[in-house]
This record gives sequence, C-alpha cells and structure tokens, in this order.
Amino acid sequence: MSGKPLALVTGASSGIGLELARIAAREGHDLVICADEARIEEAAAELRGMGAEVTAVEADLATEDGVFRLHSALGSRRVDVLCANAGRGLGHAFLDQDWKQVRRVVDTNVTGTIMLIQKVGREMRQAGGGRILITGSVAGYLPGAFHAVYNGTKAFIDSFAAALRNEVQEHGISVTCLMPGATETEFFERAGMEDTKVGAGSKDDAAAVAETGWKAMVKGEGQVVHGLMNKVQTTLANVTPAAVLAQQHRKQAEPGSAKE
Repeated sequence: MSGKPLALVTGASSGIGLELARIAAREGHDLVICADEARIEEAAAELRGMGAEVTAVEADLATEDGVFRLHSALGSRRVDVLCANAGRGLGHAFLDQDWKQVRRVVDTNVTGTIMLIQKVGREMRQAGGGRILITGSVAGYLPGAFHAVYNGTKAFIDSFAAALRNEVQEHGISVTCLMPGATETEFFERAGMEDTKVGAGSKDDAAAVAETGWKAMVKGEGQVVHGLMNKVQTTLANVTPAAVLAQQHRKQAEPGSAKE
C-alpha cells in the first residue's frame, strides 16, 4: 500500500461499516475491509474510486479461521485505525431460537470482535499508538425482551470498550465506543424483525451514525451515543427498573408488534 495511514473496517459491505470505510477513504486512509459476503468486493471497488488502496477480505468473523484470515491479510502493515463494527442480531423469543444462530450472534458480536481487537491492539501497543472504534449499542443498556442475546452481547461490548480504554491509555491507544440506536441498515431484515415495531419504525441514517462515531474517535472520546432520543433513553435506563425496561423493549421487539 501507499504511505497513507491504514484503516481496518469490519462489517464493511453495508450499513454503518460501509459508511465508516467511506469516511476513512475521504480522510486519506488506505483500507482493509472485511465482511462475510461476496459483495465486499463491490464496496472495495467504490472505495478505490475514492482514491484509496483497498484490500477486501471475505471472512466470517464468527470463526477463529475468519479472524486469522483477516489478520493475515494485513501482513506487516501497521493498522492506525481499527473500526470493529461487525455485528449480527437475532429476533424472536430466546427459547424458540435455533441454537446455531444464537451461537453465531455471540461469536460474531463478542468472541470474534475481541479476538481481532486483541491481535490488532497488541500491534498498536508495540507501535506506540492507534485508534480503536468499537460499535456497541444503546441496546446494551436495555434488557432486550425478544432480542435478548443481541442486547446481552452489546452490554458486554459497551462494558468491554470502557475497560479496555482504561487499560491501554498509557500506550497511546485510544478506544471509543459508538452506541447507536435503531439505524437504517439491513440489520432488522437479517435478524428476522421486519414485523416488529422497531423494525418497521423510523431509524437513524447510517452515514450520520458513522460520522458521529468517527468524529468522537478522532477527538479521543471514550463513548458517544448518536441522537438526542437515544441519549435520553440511555440516561433514563440508568434509573428505570429492569423489569420496566424489559416490558418496554417487548412492545418494540415482539413479533407482530408492528401491527399494533
């Protein structure tokens, strides 16, 4: 690659990840982008048209092999910015969900994410610095009835990001957690939540969410919630009983709630 700084973006074929990759290209970064689908090559072609040198990796980051494949694609290149954005949701009641799908959500959102962060973070520490942007969620504040596993993984990620930030601060590494709310992406379709109130409702623009996260990362902020209503929601969640929050979430995420 060129002498430009290098950004590594996961979940970059669409949604927030693609928007983060676009910002990185505009800001003068070369890119390594990853997704678990072939259209990652389409994203790569677009980003090359913006003047970036781009390596596209099709890999499933829910597997160790996928993480190794992505990390190997870096070669000896230093990652200046890591946008750990890959994520997966799964709607419906937990007892009715297929276990393999449940496991894939956990392995994508948690296991694969932190495995990649550890690998790249160690190299950043050796290099003396770097920036990490982790896509968490306001869902991490909410007991997610009918989206229980996803919300649980995001509670982990939100907490993990804050802890990691404290651990690596003396090594010149900045960790920022972006916490969006419902965003206009393919997330709800993939999670089987199109017939829910949240799935059918209005959502934030993915480009605006990515811009919020990127700016917070550049400023070195620890966490950022996108959108006024999401900020209000997270503030209220801190003082609202869990049972009440779970019932409120049920009204948004229960199958068929879009018709109510």
